[in-house]
Amino acid sequence: MNTHGLIPTLVLVLALPACSLRKIAVNSLGNALANGGPNLASDEDPELVGDAVPFGLKTMEGLLLESPRHRGLLFATASGFTQYAYGWVQLEADFVEAQDLAKATVMRNRAQRLYLRALDYGFRGLEVDYPGLRERLRQDPEAALARMKKESAPLLYWTAAAWGAAMALKINDSELSADQRLAEALARRALALDETYGAGAIHDFFIAYEAGRSSVGGSIEKARRHLDRALQIAGRRRAFPYVSFAESASVSQQNKQEFKALLEQALAVDVSRPSDYRLANVLAQRRARWLLSRTDELFVE
Repeated sequence: MNTHGLIPTLVLVLALPACSLRKIAVNSLGNALANGGPNLASDEDPELVGDAVPFGLKTMEGLLLESPRHRGLLFATASGFTQYAYGWVQLEADFVEAQDLAKATVMRNRAQRLYLRALDYGFRGLEVDYPGLRERLRQDPEAALARMKKESAPLLYWTAAAWGAAMALKINDSELSADQRLAEALARRALALDETYGAGAIHDFFIAYEAGRSSVGGSIEKARRHLDRALQIAGRRRAFPYVSFAESASVSQQNKQEFKALLEQALAVDVSRPSDYRLANVLAQRRARWLLSRTDELFVE
């Protein structure tokens, strides 16, 4: 989502006639936007990024009206809406809930709508190469996903992440909850195809998934194995796996000592230097500090 030089380029694109030349320009700009993520990922200022991201997302949506099957744009839009919904809407809702429950509720409803928007873009991206995937997934998930190759793993992950996040925000939504096994199928296929994507980010999905359903078929031990693998793949340079396990598994097991130790490890991750994980680590550390401030609420003595 690098917006450097974007406005003059957009003016040029809009001035072109509605013909193949315009589509070439749109696709060229789409490629540039779709590949611009690392410029934001290495930033240390979440507020600055949060202010910039909506413009980038709306720009990509506009370009998709011109080029609706642009794989890179569909991926960037699906992943972008998912990340924005979590990092700048859902997290903020959690932070303000104690002071303003009504505002937190409004923000969570907005986050869910953004996740569902991301979900639609994710499926649109997947269906460029696998037409009819949504319908076939409901009929036979394993068969529907069997032909997918490694290059589909990133979009499978973000589609599953958006789906799972939307479900988690409204656990009493029976229509959404009924699709839980389908979101899991997407994530498991992504994991099988490329477990190292995003420095182990797919394992993060399963940390929360396994721990969150430990009483109905999930497993804390499986969640712990995903934690260990995520940390191993990332060389312990990502803070989110620590936060996810502490919040989902340590709290459910009422293991306060482990909870504090994991969050302290998250806070110890170095965010002083630019890296592809810097912005995500800053956000994860904010959540870690917030969780630590709530220790007495989360654990019964």
